[in-house]
Amino acid sequence: MSQSKKKKGIAVAEKSVQQLLIVGIRFQKAGKVYHFDAGEFSNIQVGDFAVVETSRGQQLGEVIQIVDDPQPPPDGNWKTILRLATPRDLVLRQLWQKKELEAINNSRAKVAEMKIEGVKIVATEFSFDGSRLSVFYSTETGEKVDLRALRTAIQRTYPRSRVEMRQIGPRDVARLLGGMGACGLEKRCCSMFLSDFSPISIKMAKEQGISLSPTEITGMCGRLRCCLIYEYDQYVEARKLLPKRGRRVMTPQGEGKVVDVFPLKDTIVVNLDQGINLELARDALQPVDEQEATRKESQTPCKRHGKRGCNCNQEKD
Repeated sequence: MSQSKKKKGIAVAEKSVQQLLIVGIRFQKAGKVYHFDAGEFSNIQVGDFAVVETSRGQQLGEVIQIVDDPQPPPDGNWKTILRLATPRDLVLRQLWQKKELEAINNSRAKVAEMKIEGVKIVATEFSFDGSRLSVFYSTETGEKVDLRALRTAIQRTYPRSRVEMRQIGPRDVARLLGGMGACGLEKRCCSMFLSDFSPISIKMAKEQGISLSPTEITGMCGRLRCCLIYEYDQYVEARKLLPKRGRRVMTPQGEGKVVDVFPLKDTIVVNLDQGINLELARDALQPVDEQEATRKESQTPCKRHGKRGCNCNQEKD
């Protein structure tokens, strides 16, 4: 290969790398973030709106991040941005959003008219160009329900849009409905900033010493609160450095038993043999078994002096 062709190939490769600009776009206020290639729009900024092609047709979303170090996409190709949104696009989106309220009322009316039990219409969503209408619903049992007749009835009302029925879980219902959180916040976390729902378990509440009363650990959705995971990792790491409940430790005031642990304060409560409870920092403690091991090691004769007493710190047998 000639030198000129090599230089040309390097130049093309550098140009392709420079053109790779991945941005995160969100279609709902607290929805999931999707990534697209914005290489053709080098002036794009956070806060801009863009039109993209998705599995549910064309959508208009807000750019919320510029990805500095993008990872390769799962399917091997990035979807590209079609164009930056114009003022006309933004007005058009607002018009479709107004029609979504009408679609909710019409869909709920169809459910009541057809006497469908245990189904609740939660929200509706038109695609940016109005070619699709997604109807989000939930069921009392959480099981799938045959709603082909309902979909057909809604389709007759909106013949120009392709109607899709989408079942959602309790957490998504809480996100879409919004409202006050179980903790007293004016808005629920899922409606404000959570883009994904992480797996939550009872273990997280136990690790943080939270009461297992349903009122303490259950959110408005009826599931375990999403906030149980916020500080869970910090508690796990902090507990690794502290003795567990029930363990015997040596304190400056004498030997005692650990009765409580405060991971974030890095302290424990020790019940002394005299019946006194004492809160102490981790640095002031020494486990009894470690102290006993140290004592035995000090009494073990070294190889040089045998059974004679010594303090030469030689290797023990």
